[in-house]
Amino acid sequence: MIHTLHYISQHSTANGHIENISQACEAGCRWIQLRIKQETQEQVLPVAEAVKKICDSYGAALIINDYPAIAVAVGAAGVHVGKNDMTVKAARAVTGPDMIVGGTANTTEDILQHVADGASYVGVGPYRFTSTKQNLSPILGLEGYQRILQELRQQRISIPVIAIGGIQEEDIPALLETGVHGVAVSGLISGAADKSATVQRIYELVNRQTIWNH
Repeated sequence: MIHTLHYISQHSTANGHIENISQACEAGCRWIQLRIKQETQEQVLPVAEAVKKICDSYGAALIINDYPAIAVAVGAAGVHVGKNDMTVKAARAVTGPDMIVGGTANTTEDILQHVADGASYVGVGPYRFTSTKQNLSPILGLEGYQRILQELRQQRISIPVIAIGGIQEEDIPALLETGVHGVAVSGLISGAADKSATVQRIYELVNRQTIWNH
């Protein structure tokens, strides 16, 4: 079951990631992605172990970005691989058949490759410019999602598409109209004055739309 709201951690320190994830869980997020870039496995493992305990205590699913071996080691729900990091197929070879494996995509071709490689879901973006990512792929905007989702329907490809990249609350209804499964956010929750209220409003938006779509 792929959730409709994905929270992605962002911080410059290990403790910052742990604190952000703790606050997101406390606010009601139940799908957490630990996203630490440019660090060794040895540096990421203790952070993953710490946040796995936090996620377990809240009943939240933990996804590890880019380190499938760590996802297996800590018993995470799954792994997510970036567009320029490793293939879904390579990650799947490490995790085995049962773990969730997501992949980042910017085009329909990317998605088709992930589907062929055995992805559980795809994170498609960026919706707009976001400072969270270096080497940003071309901005999709609403029209990009409309085009991609239409192409997937034409090819009878059914995989949960999670929109990502600078998404604000007011963007969510129109994004869901395109047929995306849900949204992934980071700063929208981390930077919120009232995180619980923000998370609740996002869930109301994504879940209402999910009901309409089915």
